[in-house]
Amino acid sequence: MPTKTVILGADHGGFVLKKALIEHLSNQGFTILDMGADSTESCDFPIYGRKVCEAVLRELAPGVLICGTGIGMCMVANKVKHIRAAICTNEYMARMTRRHNDANVLCLGERVLGLDLAKSIVDAFLATDYEGGRHQRRLDMIER
Repeated sequence: MPTKTVILGADHGGFVLKKALIEHLSNQGFTILDMGADSTESCDFPIYGRKVCEAVLRELAPGVLICGTGIGMCMVANKVKHIRAAICTNEYMARMTRRHNDANVLCLGERVLGLDLAKSIVDAFLATDYEGGRHQRRLDMIER
């Protein structure tokens, strides 16, 4: 993805990791659009998942969604037309979902990943481009 903008959002279960990733990405020169939540106070993850996905489509920039496990955010994101969200627990998954699936939203779980691993996953996701070619036929099938 050629952009230097990243859109982040989290619920209360992903707030601490979101803040750490904002600092990590800002230090690399990325422009961050923070779509909330703004604290660890209990909130509804679908609200923030939707906000991030709408911004991803509007800004044509990648998104990162974080909740306790990443599962809820991934479920919400994949309900939004033209969003291809993937939950990743390692760098290989992050690279492959970009290369083969042209994923535009990365989902992470604060309660299942350590900070250093989460940073590495985000870095791998943002550094990897879509290969196209034989993979495009499958993406077209998903869109239909």
